[in-house]
Amino acid sequence: MTERGAGALRRDPIHLTIGPSRLKWEDGELIARFDEATFPRPGRVKGEVRLRPLGKTDVAFALDPEERHIWRPLAPRAEVEVRLDAPNLAWTGNGYFDSNFGDEPLEAAFEDWDWCRAHLGDEARLYYDVRCVGGACAHLAVRFDRDGRCHEIATAPSRLTPPTFWRMPRQVRADPSAAIQRLRTLEDTPFYSRSTFRTKIDGEDAEVMHESLSGRRLRAPIVKAMLPFRMPRWPRPWRFPASQS
Repeated sequence: MTERGAGALRRDPIHLTIGPSRLKWEDGELIARFDEATFPRPGRVKGEVRLRPLGKTDVAFALDPEERHIWRPLAPRAEVEVRLDAPNLAWTGNGYFDSNFGDEPLEAAFEDWDWCRAHLGDEARLYYDVRCVGGACAHLAVRFDRDGRCHEIATAPSRLTPPTFWRMPRQVRADPSAAIQRLRTLEDTPFYSRSTFRTKIDGEDAEVMHESLSGRRLRAPIVKAMLPFRMPRWPRPWRFPASQS
């Protein structure tokens, strides 16, 4: 939630700390504890998120021909418990845990991508549509069963939905004749959006989590200049309290 210098980072095989916030595996749960300032509106977000994977997987997928960018859907299905002190909120629900990492900035490799995920009973469906700089494309369609085993599947048709306020296009995978209802736009920026939709996949009712990213827009100097106004940057390395191990 805050960009910090290298001095703010500590990590080991089960623990990651960045400034005052941390991730830790404990008794099979991934626990996130955070205490961060909000920006640009002054405030705080403080609390805890617990994620319990329902079937882990160790598969990984290269998103570009040079294999510089990797996507790992670590827990395609999970139970999530959220308890916040600031603001005072709490809820539980379905969740998901993945990781993207690469050897270069996203905008150096990708023109754009659309990604979506849906829980269908005890399974999860995930679709990734990537267009790389230079024209290469990747289309991933996978199903994870209740034990976390990965199966390639035929992809559902790509359906164009209305763009966001920032005119970010959104293409959702859904059955050809199924209605697509937008439930919420959770994040809307000039180069990235995250939304939820209700539709049908393989004839089953599905609530779809969707994201779209535009590397072309992210490369634009004006967007680069706007980034610090979306995420605060700590001007000096975070200094840990003396009592913290």
